Amino acid sequence: MAGSHTVLQDDSLLSRLDRWFFKLESALTLAGGIVIFLLVLLATTNVLGRWIFSLPVSGYIDWVEQSMAFFAFLGLAYTQREGGHIRMDVVVGHLHGRVLWLIELLSTLLMLAVTLILVTGSFLHFQRAYQIGDSSLDINLPVWPAKLVVPVALSILALRLLLQIWGYVRALIQGNDNPVAVPLIEDAAAAAAAEAEALMGDDLPPQRTPR
Repeated sequence: MAGSHTVLQDDSLLSRLDRWFFKLESALTLAGGIVIFLLVLLATTNVLGRWIFSLPVSGYIDWVEQSMAFFAFLGLAYTQREGGHIRMDVVVGHLHGRVLWLIELLSTLLMLAVTLILVTGSFLHFQRAYQIGDSSLDINLPVWPAKLVVPVALSILALRLLLQIWGYVRALIQGNDNPVAVPLIEDAAAAAAAEAEALMGDDLPPQRTPR
C-alpha cells in the first residue's frame, strides 16, 4: 500500500537540484489540475447546453479524450518525488539503513529502465501521429499534442528517478539514516501529525519526523 512520506533537505547540490526540480514538477501538476477544472466547466456547459438549449458542446468526447493525457501524466514526477505512488511497504517498512537504501536503489533502477522504454515507445507513437496527421473522429481534433505529453512527462519522471538514484547511492556511501531528496516513510503518529498540521495550518507546530 502507499505510505506517508517526507522529503528532507540540506544545503547540498543534490538537495538544491531536488528543490529546483520540485518547482517544475509542482507547476506541471498545477497544469494538470487546471485541465481537470476546465473539463469540469466543459462538462457543465455541455450538460446545461443540452438541457436548456438542446445544443451540446461540439466534439465534447474528443476534447475529453485528448485532455485525459494531460491530467493523467503531468503529475507523475511530482507523485514520485512525494512517494505517493502505490507500493507495498509490508517488507520495506521493516528495513533500515544501508539494506533499505539498497532495496530502494534497485527498485528505482528498475523503474528507470521501464520508464526509458516507455519514453521511447510513446515518442514513436507521437511521431507517427504527427507525421500522418492523426485526428479525432468527431471534429478532427489533432491528437499529437496529447500524445506528445506522454513522452515529455515520462522524461521528467526519468530525471526525477535519476535524482533519487543519486540520493540512494549517497545514502549507501554515507550510511545516513535520513538522506535528502528521497521520500522517507513516516510512522503512523508522524503521518497523523502531518495531516493535522496540513488541516490546521499554523495552529499546530511541525511534528513530521521520518522513520
